[in-house]
Amino acid sequence: MMSTRFKCQIARALVCGALVAASACAATGRPGEASSYLVVDSLLTDDDSTTLASDVLTGGGVLEDSVKATFRLEMKDPNALSPSPANHITLRGYRVTFSRADGRNTQGVDVPYAFDAAMTATVADSATVNIVLVRAQAKLEAPLRALRGAGGAIAIATFADVLFYGADQAGHDVTVKARISVTFADWGDEG
Repeated sequence: MMSTRFKCQIARALVCGALVAASACAATGRPGEASSYLVVDSLLTDDDSTTLASDVLTGGGVLEDSVKATFRLEMKDPNALSPSPANHITLRGYRVTFSRADGRNTQGVDVPYAFDAAMTATVADSATVNIVLVRAQAKLEAPLRALRGAGGAIAIATFADVLFYGADQAGHDVTVKARISVTFADWGDEG
């Protein structure tokens, strides 16, 4: 039979262990084993807009649309002084998925197909990279192809969700998400 004193010591040890575990989780605030994480400070068009007007037909042809993603490296431990080279994060790819506010999200019918693309960029403090947000191929497929010739009278408004993925220098996986509005139409060419 355990003594009352021994039971109290066990209870205190369990409470202390739970508090230490809870404080460690609160200090990191993010899942995963990496000691650092990325923040997407901005996802902007070439003219620094937060909305991309994607022209499905430009000068009789199709062009891909790119955006600039600006990242900042942060440490999970708020008491950490500054990142070491082991904390730097190398991005190796991204996935773009389109959706609509009205819930009509069938790929190839209501929105362009999702896609993955490769990239290589290491974020030591901050970094800005250009990525393809709308592939030229998407403008040759449904539903974007059907917008040709409408002169901007018909448009499809979407959100583009971008999931960036990579790892810190110790090999711990890191992901970060960003979103930008994309409106597709045959906007007409300036002439």
